[in-house]
Amino acid sequence: MPTNRETGEFLLRACHDLWTPLRGVRAHSELIQRHLKDWTAVPAEAHRSLDFVLDGARKADLIVDGIAAYAGALYIDSNHFLPTRLDVALRAALAKLDGSLKQESAEVTYGELPRIRGNPDRLVDLFERIIRNSLEHRGAKPPRVRISASQSGSEASELENVFRPFQKLHGNGAGMGLAVCRAIVEAHGGKIWAEAAPDGFAIVFTLPA
Repeated sequence: MPTNRETGEFLLRACHDLWTPLRGVRAHSELIQRHLKDWTAVPAEAHRSLDFVLDGARKADLIVDGIAAYAGALYIDSNHFLPTRLDVALRAALAKLDGSLKQESAEVTYGELPRIRGNPDRLVDLFERIIRNSLEHRGAKPPRVRISASQSGSEASELENVFRPFQKLHGNGAGMGLAVCRAIVEAHGGKIWAEAAPDGFAIVFTLPA
């Protein structure tokens, strides 16, 4: 049975082998599309067919990028963990999402967060993906995200499907965001789950103190 690290290495190699031909298809299709605009008497069917190819290439790119992110999370090495302040990781994620948060009129609040041993970059990625997920699956009202921490030895498990690779609630993403979050949390020795809430669901995770 392969380890997570071996699986991650295999997936990364596969992604690298897919990126070159996929991006070649996309680049040349976009080049042809630009040329078609300058040509007269081009059948409408040709434009539709090219649009179909480009749309497929973009979707395939998203999927491969998602698989690569998942593979990278499986590749996390706990031997290189560092003391990490989760509030610092969260603020770094919020800085990266600043434009999207303003565009969606989103409000993010958080209380005191602990210091743990972990991979700082991956923990930033964890917060970024969870918050981005809340923006993508928002309701009619502007998103309100509350992040808090408490000591607990219990856990619950609901809405398990949202963490499966390629599971999409709606939207145009690859459906890998929360699967990557699970891989990051589990690599840090924690658990992650979703709980039903009146206006959707809440993402909950544990990390060793």
